[in-house]
Amino acid sequence: MVYDLIVIGGGPAGYLAAERAGHAGLNTLLIEKRFIGGVCLNEGCIPSKAFLYSAKIYDGAAHGEKYGVTATGLKLDHKFVVGRKNKVVKTLVSGIQAKLKKNKVTVVMGVATIKGRSAEGFQVEANGEIYTGAKLVISTGSAPVTPPIPGVKEGLESGFVLTNREILDLEEVPANFAIIGGGVIGLEMASYYNTAGSKVTVIEMMDKIAGPTDREISEILLKNYEKKGITFNLGCKVVGVEPGKVICEKDGKTLEVPADKVLLSIGRRAFTDGLGLENIGVETERGKIKTDDKGCTNIAGVYATGDVNGYSMLAHTAYRETEVAINNILGKKDTMRYTAIPAVIYTNPEVASVGETEETAKAKGIDFEVAKLSMMYSGRYVAENEGGDGIIKVLIDKKYRNVIGVHMIGYHSSEIIYGAGVMIETEMRVEDIKKLVFPHPSVCEVIREAIFEFDD
Repeated sequence: MVYDLIVIGGGPAGYLAAERAGHAGLNTLLIEKRFIGGVCLNEGCIPSKAFLYSAKIYDGAAHGEKYGVTATGLKLDHKFVVGRKNKVVKTLVSGIQAKLKKNKVTVVMGVATIKGRSAEGFQVEANGEIYTGAKLVISTGSAPVTPPIPGVKEGLESGFVLTNREILDLEEVPANFAIIGGGVIGLEMASYYNTAGSKVTVIEMMDKIAGPTDREISEILLKNYEKKGITFNLGCKVVGVEPGKVICEKDGKTLEVPADKVLLSIGRRAFTDGLGLENIGVETERGKIKTDDKGCTNIAGVYATGDVNGYSMLAHTAYRETEVAINNILGKKDTMRYTAIPAVIYTNPEVASVGETEETAKAKGIDFEVAKLSMMYSGRYVAENEGGDGIIKVLIDKKYRNVIGVHMIGYHSSEIIYGAGVMIETEMRVEDIKKLVFPHPSVCEVIREAIFEFDD
């Protein structure tokens, strides 16, 4: 059988590609090597949110006296949390499988290898069978970066060093927990395991946490973590991992961080290992598949969406990239833009951002203005966050008076930031936003308050 479309990879990019294509009437085959839902649903976005929500409930109860609520005998049952996480994942995976079935997508579980091209289309092997597709969408995702640090390989083999995959199935809370990398994964796991009872130490090579996050926002987040007892070694290079400790260097001095478990979270790389891209001539750059703004590779009829193209390793970016690719496959003109991709760190407090930071705007030579306000300008935030120190920063282009960046730290930020993204994507001007009606009382009103700091 010749399929209209073969999709390789069943993560957010892949399963949505198959679903959309099937819904449009294309005879579609989806090949997934491990599990439907990919890393995001099974080992990343969703499982970590289940962990963090349990921690948030516990933290709220443990500090409820600020709101007139007291409790005794509080306990965070980590094994129960892991079990509930598994239930959540199973429910969502079942939902995706049902949608694929509804849209008549054929699903094959196996490792896919691109073998070549025939007159009928692209040939892909899985489980010893050859499948042919008129068009091909590659959505094989990403894998954790494993640095050549002495002891890391041995630690991964012994189970002393963990990646995002293993940490979410760990049934015991380590007494001393070292995290290599202060990015999103490292910070979210630091937040959870600190609440669960670990003595957490984060080791980060940069002089700040949270990667590209606005520096002032990341400093506020750091202070919140430190108040909770998390230790940070910034500007620190890991030079070795040995049973029971992580060895690092800072300012010419050697430090030893005690560890019962180590989380390796220094980033991810596009995964194309053994895929057979060379068999049809697909171009890559530093391991990432090169694509245009339609998601197409240098080979007509072959598309790459999600982490594998390396543009923005976020599930919501993958969704939109996939929609663009499928629309073009269906003959509908569509292009991908990356100017308003929201980013969130789902800790307590939450961090959310979209668009330019002060640092990136300066680097691009943009003439901009900044309005910065405390989240305390929101009545609801004050009512629900005793002693909160959240802020919002809004950047506008001085010449055109349109919003180019919004950055927040505080409760509800993850649910608000999409609105700021819409403002950036549609190039809304200050005078336009001032005419919008925001619900009251709501935390999102703080965006309106910040906008009124600017002149029309």
